[in-house]
Amino acid sequence: MQSSKKNLSDTKIQLIISANAELLGHAKAEALQHLAGTVKVQGFRAGKAPLNLVEKQLNPESLQTEFLERAINQLYMQAAKQESLRPVAQPQIKITKFVPFETLEIEAEVEVLGEVKLPDYKKLKLTKKEIKVTAKDIDEVIAQLKKREAKKKEVARAAKINDELWIDFAGVDAKTGEPVSGADGKDYPLLLGSNTFIPGFEANLIGMQAGQEKTFTLTFPEDYGVKALQGKEVAFKVTAKKVEELVEPKLDDTLAAKVGPFKTVAELKADIKKQLVAEQSNQAERELADAIILEIAKRTKVAIPEVLIAEQLDRMETDEKQNLLYRGQTWQEHLKAEGVTEAEHRNRNKTDAELRVKAGIVLTEVADREKITVTPEELEVRMQLLKGQYPDPQMQAELSKPEGRREIASRLMSEKTLDKLKSYVA
Repeated sequence: MQSSKKNLSDTKIQLIISANAELLGHAKAEALQHLAGTVKVQGFRAGKAPLNLVEKQLNPESLQTEFLERAINQLYMQAAKQESLRPVAQPQIKITKFVPFETLEIEAEVEVLGEVKLPDYKKLKLTKKEIKVTAKDIDEVIAQLKKREAKKKEVARAAKINDELWIDFAGVDAKTGEPVSGADGKDYPLLLGSNTFIPGFEANLIGMQAGQEKTFTLTFPEDYGVKALQGKEVAFKVTAKKVEELVEPKLDDTLAAKVGPFKTVAELKADIKKQLVAEQSNQAERELADAIILEIAKRTKVAIPEVLIAEQLDRMETDEKQNLLYRGQTWQEHLKAEGVTEAEHRNRNKTDAELRVKAGIVLTEVADREKITVTPEELEVRMQLLKGQYPDPQMQAELSKPEGRREIASRLMSEKTLDKLKSYVA
């Protein structure tokens, strides 16, 4: 086999590949072997006849088609390996010369990942967030436990802080009067003082009694999570349905025994601290890993094929659409609320998509340079752990599929690579 390479762009390669007699002979033999079972040769069982006799019984076009498929695939794979290409899509193949079973030359154009130039990641200076659990943190968890164990009692009085007020509410654009998506609810139990709604909302409900209606206008914060609502003035109409008083239990050994396997309040507090330390430690590890990958990705130079960015944008949009469904909003309603077209929305996310693709490339490149591998034993141990966590037969069947095993192996590889990177900044 002979091949020559031409760079059509930073991410597109053209290969001119010619087959030698050995490759053509091998491809023809494979084609004949594959088709042998489809013909009958007098005196031989199906698939057992000599290939020269099989060839005489075959339709020449069928043999040629099967031969070309195998020869072209072998040619391309050998050339891609020889040229050390990293294809990211299927090649576009054109046959430029062909004499059946004697001469074959093809032209292949394929999108490839450009050269990856990593920074010196071994000299990164990053620190992990300090783990610090305070008495206030523990008290906040205990307060939540007390609220969870509180007895609810409906009362015929005005609502006050720490009451649970059941409401119907609806919000409209203060300027246009049009309903605001996501700003309405029915029979919603709102704990006054929880600050779970936008600033000012709960304050307007203090003093309301069952059956009372109230209207007021609020401005959403500029940093509100939904961009379409940032800084928007919304007029709310709220109807109070009922007021429930929460009678919290005392913090004593009885409560400690009720919420867990504890004999004393001291044991409960010690366990809460242990859990908070574990949570903060895990969060700090995740934040450090994210910071490392982000920093390396920002400094990495690589030409990324548009097809990879497009695929990442598709995944991001799929996730976003799924989240919108949970909130009861359609994709078109979301775009309208954001005030953008689908193309503008996609273009807005392109930089983030490119950075995510670079992060994946960084992990793969570092794993290759550090010669990180996942052994069959490591994969099997992880598979058994996951199967223990998910005893559902359907989930176990999904995990056992080849694609499931590949996904778990990929996660393991990422974890080991991140551990290696974290060891350099420790």
